[in-house]
Amino acid sequence: MCGRYALALRPAQVRAYLENAHMPVYEAPADDDDEGGPRQSYNFAPGYHGLVYRADTPDWGAGPRVHGKSGSGTAGDAEPEDEVVDDEPEPAGDEEVRYKLQSMKWGLIPFWTKRNPDYGSLMKTINCRDDSLKENKGMWNTMKQRKRCVVVAQGFYEWLKKGREKVPHFVKRKDGQLMCFAGLWDCVQYEGSEEKAYTFTIITTDSNKQLKFLHDRMPVILENGSENIRTWLDPKRYSWSKELQSLLVPYQGELEVYPVSKDVGKVGNNSPNFIIPVASSENKSNIANFFAKPATKGDTQATTTLTSSNMEHTKNEDMNMEEIKHEPGEDRKTIDHDGTEDNAPLPIPKQESKTSIKRELSDEAAEEPPKKVPKTFASPAKASPQKPAGRSRSATSNNTASPSKSTGKDKGSQKITSFFRK
Repeated sequence: MCGRYALALRPAQVRAYLENAHMPVYEAPADDDDEGGPRQSYNFAPGYHGLVYRADTPDWGAGPRVHGKSGSGTAGDAEPEDEVVDDEPEPAGDEEVRYKLQSMKWGLIPFWTKRNPDYGSLMKTINCRDDSLKENKGMWNTMKQRKRCVVVAQGFYEWLKKGREKVPHFVKRKDGQLMCFAGLWDCVQYEGSEEKAYTFTIITTDSNKQLKFLHDRMPVILENGSENIRTWLDPKRYSWSKELQSLLVPYQGELEVYPVSKDVGKVGNNSPNFIIPVASSENKSNIANFFAKPATKGDTQATTTLTSSNMEHTKNEDMNMEEIKHEPGEDRKTIDHDGTEDNAPLPIPKQESKTSIKRELSDEAAEEPPKKVPKTFASPAKASPQKPAGRSRSATSNNTASPSKSTGKDKGSQKITSFFRK
């Protein structure tokens, strides 16, 4: 915890959000930076390049430069204890602090690391516990004093355990603003390489009352544009203090938390539906939308279609879906559970009046062909002139054939017989 979050905004959009919250941005990555630029994803995973907001300081962080004499060489190892202070001048106290957005990789790699760590080692440093910063020792010691930052996100995911099942939930601010996680960053240059790698970690603390049911840990969320953020990022504070430690507390503001699609559990899946409640009418993965009432004439197409990816979700929620690239307004192919391509709701028949129903029934009865009667039980009283037979027969004949097949020659006999039968 936190192991996945959402940030699907471009750097220019994030910059606008922060500046509206009185968090100035002096420098930011370009939106079209493909090499080492930040990634936009609704399913942001460790190893991705995200956006970090920090004071504009040198790569060694705030204050005079320091470096270790020795190091073990891999992320997650303890920091070297021996440090040497260079003759770098200390920043002037009256200089204006400038802040910037920077693209960094999630999973902190300490500056003394000699070779690129594997993914397993990287996973160990995606989070930093707040209680591990209380003492001035360990691998976080230099970073917490000189390299503090804010990690920008739209919200984060957490999985609720229900027996063997894990239900993903999305957590975001109720006011719709971006989340500012307290974090640490570092810069490393591996042996034999001229490139520098910038990485970060997210600091976690105890969950607040609202999220206790979900998990016992949550990211430290600082209020946008607050004095706490300015204190946390202040480059003039390059020694750890109780004041800085006191900022690492559970968030006291209002949050929204709700279940989302299980497809977010697979790294590589990416969809806007991941930050929309599963039960919401806005979520196209909601099966209830499939059984919704048919729309009016003008809105039929918008309300009776269902994408194939959404049907795959209802058939198997653990299926690995490819990234959705569908554009709004584009015709979509619908597929139901049986593999057919016509799963639109059936139209509701119009209500007919009672008279029309009677008429339909009478017409139906009139057109119904006569039932076949066994020859041994035929009766002249049930004769029907609807279909004349091929041969003529006498009305008074004892033949067992039905009189309903009599010809026109016998019509007079039938009438006379009917007359005397009255």
